[in-house]
Amino acid sequence: MSGAGWPAPAKLNLFLHVLGRRADGYHLLQTAFQFIDLCDELDFTARSDGRIVRHSECHEIPEAADLAVRAAGALRAAAGVGAGADIRIRKRIPIGGGLGGGSSDAATALVALNALWGAGMPEPELLRIGLTLGADVPVFIAGHAAWAEGVGEHLTPIDPPEEWALVVHPGVHVSTARVFQHPELTRNTPAITIRAFLEGGGANDCEAVVRKMHPEVGAALDWLRRYGEARLTGTGACVFLRCDSAGKAEQVRDDLPAHLSGFVVRGCNRSPLRDRLNRFRA
Repeated sequence: MSGAGWPAPAKLNLFLHVLGRRADGYHLLQTAFQFIDLCDELDFTARSDGRIVRHSECHEIPEAADLAVRAAGALRAAAGVGAGADIRIRKRIPIGGGLGGGSSDAATALVALNALWGAGMPEPELLRIGLTLGADVPVFIAGHAAWAEGVGEHLTPIDPPEEWALVVHPGVHVSTARVFQHPELTRNTPAITIRAFLEGGGANDCEAVVRKMHPEVGAALDWLRRYGEARLTGTGACVFLRCDSAGKAEQVRDDLPAHLSGFVVRGCNRSPLRDRLNRFRA
């Protein structure tokens, strides 16, 4: 059995606060995730030999380290499935940009292969498997814009405005691990409420550290803030400016300096992965 055209959407962190650090080293966070209409696309074909084989033009990430491949293996082990899969990945989400491409690919692999293999794993179990792969994976499985707490696993659905945005990539790769290990990272921001965020509260606690590690990110933020309240997504490197129309976002994009690349997207509160799953079931 095969399945083509399974989307893996990118996300924006509309804010990111670091509240503290647990004894095991994991950080306690508050953030708001919203999907955008930029997606990787994955195709799956079941194999009878039990092998998980990736087909991709992206060679920056070794096959064994690819989160989609790891997700398929974790699902197969948890469900006791004997089948394998060919996974074809068409990458459109920049790698290392803070847009969640790898986590989203993993979530799509879990959701799609659970259906294609007939594994029958309930969503709470998929969420559990996803969390072992990365803190961002569960929100992509759940499929709705969310307020996230804990290490990112406690999700509350939210419906922020589905605005347009210009996303700008400064051309550098930011290591999330290095940011969270940095001694100057703020780790004591007071918790806020969902209402306070929706009324305009929140910032990104990682910005100061990322600016110090990668001045190119700070320069991109400074340029974008000439047009409005730009923010870093996740630990970067991408920065974004939310706009009230596609035309406004395109106008700012057309002014970008030559050394910066940007693309116009729209926020979406419901993941297209959920719609693809419903079409498969139908």
